[in-house]
Order: sequence, then structure tokens, then C-alpha cells
Amino acid sequence: MTKDTTKAQMEEKIEQNGAPADAEKSEEKNSGTANNANIGESRLAEACPYCSSKDFIKRGTRKNKHQVVQLYECKSEECGRTFSAQDVKGKHFPLNVIIEGMSYYNLGFTLEQSCSFLKQKFGVNPGPETLSEWIGQYSQLCRYERLRPYAVKMYSPQDVVEVVTMAHRQLYRFRYHRAKTRLMLEEEYRNRRLQPLKEFLDNISSVTPHQYFQEGERMSEIRSKFDKADMIVKSKFNYANRLAAFVLQAVKDNKQRHEQLQRFLIANDSCTVATEVPVYIRREDVEHMENDLKFKVTDDGKIEIKGNKKPQPLPKLLTGHIDIVQIRNGQIHLMDYKPDAAKEKPIEQLTWYALAMCRLTGLRLYDFTCSWFDDKDFFQFYPLHVVKKMRGKSRKKRKVFFKDGTWGEATKKDKLVVVGRDQSDEKF
Repeated sequence: MTKDTTKAQMEEKIEQNGAPADAEKSEEKNSGTANNANIGESRLAEACPYCSSKDFIKRGTRKNKHQVVQLYECKSEECGRTFSAQDVKGKHFPLNVIIEGMSYYNLGFTLEQSCSFLKQKFGVNPGPETLSEWIGQYSQLCRYERLRPYAVKMYSPQDVVEVVTMAHRQLYRFRYHRAKTRLMLEEEYRNRRLQPLKEFLDNISSVTPHQYFQEGERMSEIRSKFDKADMIVKSKFNYANRLAAFVLQAVKDNKQRHEQLQRFLIANDSCTVATEVPVYIRREDVEHMENDLKFKVTDDGKIEIKGNKKPQPLPKLLTGHIDIVQIRNGQIHLMDYKPDAAKEKPIEQLTWYALAMCRLTGLRLYDFTCSWFDDKDFFQFYPLHVVKKMRGKSRKKRKVFFKDGTWGEATKKDKLVVVGRDQSDEKF
């Protein structure tokens, strides 16, 4: 491999992770001219932030130094207030510039380098002092700032995050934060038993059988329903909601929501170690789980697949890509971003992800927690409770305990029980 080839690959990795490939070269080429094509982007308003009414109209724009902000007027008689789609006030720079600047810095670049990247990408340079103020202001939200001093000693900014684009019927961009994974597993004793996860993530770019993802059925296409007895779903509001609400304000194109949220979490969240993780499970793996572990996975070896009216024999391969993988509280959290989480119930999809990760890492299913979320709601459950049922008919209900000490009662009936903030008795 030549020196020029190595440099080109390094530049491509930085570009895929959000930083321009070569800021100095670009500045010389553009001779200081500003590129404002991507500056000041924000999503359209969905509801009035004051009264939650969806009856509103556009009411002109407000021009700032670096952006044009769309204003809206609430048509509710009791409200009638003017608002914008972003809740970040008093900033001279658009939110997406602030987000990009913090992401560059947390990848390991210096304040000066991060500002140089912003100048190349957006045509604006807030300066190191301003960027430092942003980082301090949002330090309670972007908790990776606690780990950054240790991470920069382990890896260079170009190597801290591994980025691989995989053509699995469509393009998926796998991101793996090497430094964060090492720190989470080596520094905290309760996470050390999860070391096989690191070994699995380390080898994805080199040993993933990409042909499997061309041949196998997708886990998201499975329509078979698991038995919901003896399990509960916990509803809560946590950092994932706060981070999503913060980032998605600056995403104008809905098709980019997954990509932008994943990029931000990888760079700024203290728990997210990988995104778009490719997983697969073979027919013999499922048979082992059913015969030896006594899991209830298929219906006599058959499942329902989208596009087929009748149950089909279990395919040789099932494949999928996990949106977000986190390590926290001694558990591996498999998370899926759903734009309207309150109306979604991806129990089956997430459980298949957990079963596949269990076989690929060699860890117990007990070590995995599944969840789906958006900027308003977060739902969590244990996949072990989905496929492993309690024996004995004497107990009509049993308590399911969560790691944070809360609990709920799961019935023996095939009903999904949701407990949480305001849903302690909700069933659907």
C-alpha cells in the first residue's frame, strides 16, 4: 500500500464521519470564499411548542447574520403565539453548525482544527473561544466530554471511530467507536464480562460475510408475533429522547434523521459504541435455541414473512442492521430509532436482533436489553422475557424487575403490558 493510498483512505474516513477530508487544502482552493449551502438548516414545525396545537401557519422569516429562520403563528384562540421549529435561542450561529463543531471536537480534533472544518463546510468560523463555550454549555447533554481526555491518548482523531460503508442491498454506514468501547469495558468492572462484544465489533469490517446480506430474509420483514405473556414494556424519558430532540431540530430532510442522529450519538454520547451493526442468524442457531435452551421462537419451525399469506419454513438466514448499540449499567442495549415511537411496537424485530447478537458474541440473552425511541418516548423490554416463559400454571401474574429498581406485573395472557410514566395500567 502506497503512502498516497493510505492518506486517501484516512481522508475518506474523516469525511464519512462528518469532518471535511482536508480543510487546509480546501481553504487554499476556495481562497476564503464561504460555502453557505448547508448552513441554517432546520426541520419544519410539527406543533406549537406552547400549546401543542397542530393548527398553525407560516408567518414570514427572521433573518440573522448566518441563517434565515422560518416563523410560524399558532391559530389556536387561546394561544396565538409566534414560534420557530428550534428552541435554541440567542445564538449567532445556526444549530447545525454548533452540532458539527462539537462533534469534530469530540472526535479528538483541537478547537482550532474543528473551527477550520466548520469554515470549509459552512463558510463560517466561530473561533475557538466560541466553540469552547458551546462545548461547556452542552456538556451536561453531551456526556462524552468526561471520556474525551482519556480517548485522545489512545487513538488519533482519524482512528478513534471506524467507518465502513457496506452494500447490503442498500448502503449502510457502520460506525464503531474504538476508544469508547475500550473505556466502557476496561474501566468499569461491571462491564468487563461484556468483552466478547468488543471482539465482535473489532472484527466486523474484516470478517462480516457480506454475501449473507444479499441472500437472507430481513428481520424487519418478519410478521410472526411472539407471545407477549410474562413480559412487560417500560415507558420512560431518558437521555436518548433529549439527544434526539436536540439533534433533530437541525435536520431538514426526514430521510437524514437516522444518519444525523447516529453520527451525533457516536461522537457525543458516552454510551453509544456502534451504529448500523450488521447481524445475522442461521436456521441451525434458532433450532439450537429451541431444542437446547427451550426458547419459544418459531411456530413449529415456521414463521410469517411480509408478502406471503401463509406461514413459511424458517429461512436458512435472517439478517438485519441494528440502529444503535450502547453499553451501560452492565447491559448491552440494542436500540432502534422510530420517528413515531408511541405508535410503533417493534418487539419482534428487536428480539430477533438480540437473538442474533447472542449467537454472534457468545453472550447470554440475559445480557441484552432492547428499546425503541424518538424525541418524545422511550420504550424498553428484556428479550429474554419474550422467548423464555415461566413454567407452572399456579401463578396468574409475576413481577418483572428492571435494573433501576422499578417493576411491573406481567400477566399470563398474550397481551403487551406497558408500565411507565403515565401508562402504569395501559395494555395494547
